[in-house]
Amino acid sequence: MVAALLLVSWPPAAGLAQSAPGARFEEGAALLLEENFERKAAAVELLAAGEDPRAERILEAMLAGELFYLKENRTLVLARPEGDALAVRAILSDEDLGVVAKRKLKKIAINNSLRGQLESALARLRLSHADAGVRAAAVNRMLATVTAESRTMWTGYLQNETDPAVQSALRAAIAMAVLRDGTAAPDERLAAVGQLAGHLHPAVRNELTHLLAGEPEAPIRKAAQRALDDIDARLAWFHFFETFFFGLSLGSVLVLAAIGLAITFGVIGVINMAHGELIMLGAYTAFVLQQLLPDAIGTALLLSIPTAFVVAGLVGMAIERTIIRFLYGRPLETLLATFGVSLILQQAVRSVFSPLNRSVATPAWMSGAIELNAVLSLTTNRVVILLFSLLVFAGLALLLKKSSIGLQVRAVAQNRAMARAMGVRAARVDALTFGLGSGIAGIAGVALSQLTNVGPNLGQAYIVDSFMVVVFGGVGNLWGTLLGGLTLGVTNKFLEPWTGAVTAKILVLVFIILFIQKRPQGLFPQKGRAAAG
Repeated sequence: MVAALLLVSWPPAAGLAQSAPGARFEEGAALLLEENFERKAAAVELLAAGEDPRAERILEAMLAGELFYLKENRTLVLARPEGDALAVRAILSDEDLGVVAKRKLKKIAINNSLRGQLESALARLRLSHADAGVRAAAVNRMLATVTAESRTMWTGYLQNETDPAVQSALRAAIAMAVLRDGTAAPDERLAAVGQLAGHLHPAVRNELTHLLAGEPEAPIRKAAQRALDDIDARLAWFHFFETFFFGLSLGSVLVLAAIGLAITFGVIGVINMAHGELIMLGAYTAFVLQQLLPDAIGTALLLSIPTAFVVAGLVGMAIERTIIRFLYGRPLETLLATFGVSLILQQAVRSVFSPLNRSVATPAWMSGAIELNAVLSLTTNRVVILLFSLLVFAGLALLLKKSSIGLQVRAVAQNRAMARAMGVRAARVDALTFGLGSGIAGIAGVALSQLTNVGPNLGQAYIVDSFMVVVFGGVGNLWGTLLGGLTLGVTNKFLEPWTGAVTAKILVLVFIILFIQKRPQGLFPQKGRAAAG
């Protein structure tokens, strides 16, 4: 339908090219105010032929039913609901006109014929766009509505196209037009099937499936079956890759949540049940900074990383200095005390921020998705968090291996008595270690704020998983935490389609219990005196 309308509407647009582009745009904008649908149709053609960058925005708003004009001065505006009124912006000048009562506006009405013409005009604008990605998206968007009559038009576009991705999309459109042409010769249809082999757009697969069911020619049916098999094989591979990516994404979150716990658990042997609340404090830090910098949410998010580290780190050191230092060597009392601290922190957050969940906005550079092809896209925020978790891991590993405090931490972890005999202030190292692990938990909270709502119970969802990662990877081993977190994340995501989310978690827990029965030290057991202690 859209492609046919392209052909029908193309000659008028060419005829309108005799006047200047600016004049065509101004005339088209004025005609939109008319009640007559024929005049509106002429306005659409004038706008589409006017070469003004505002034309696409006007046509999109008109198609979405968001194009109005102010009754008092007949100004074209983009209007969207806001309570009982409409938030209004002048579409030509992009000036914010505030909130206006509905009675002061008149909607630019459209009918079915005009709706098709709008789709056609938008397609023409996008097919002539300077950005190759926009052109390719326009062709792919129209594949499902390709008609036999549009073949000449697609061929014309292909002759003038230089981008390989757009050329591939145009060839697929031409092949679809051939297959829908009942007068096309068998050899031509066979070549068209070959052209579509490996093309991942859903419309292509649907066309080949339809062809397989009704094609009388055996060679064409065999070629269509081969093409479908090839497409299905590629779809299976990309589905596997997508599941693997989401597993890595979940695993990176588990690593961020567990890596701080691995340090405190491995070095000072404390089972910190308040670790989840330290993650929560990091998430609330991101929320507070965005409230302080509402016009710079990206900057606020970046600033929240060091701020959350400091806030959670100081809270962690305060917990260690006031409570945990008196309970070393008494793991059950430590567990109960930190559980009490977690309840206190939760209630404090409820008192300050209320029990309601808060939302941390995602900046533009983390929004959307990275589209690799027609069936595979990776959400940008998860890609960023995966890379961020690896960066945090690398920074922590470098700190522990190359710095003097890292050397002292490793010395205390391996043999506390010997380290103290060599002049290492073990109590100071304990406090700094607990602060470091707590600070990393705060950073994990910033990352989690981009994946879920921030609330008082945020940390409770990750504390059990964090302990599982630490025990599975090997207590106190950073590489074990990394491999353990990623392994559990990927395993969970591959099990979910077969068993469901809840059962998958149960199966992972059972697996870890059985694994620990056979290998109590985890994937990477400590060696030497650390293992003996």
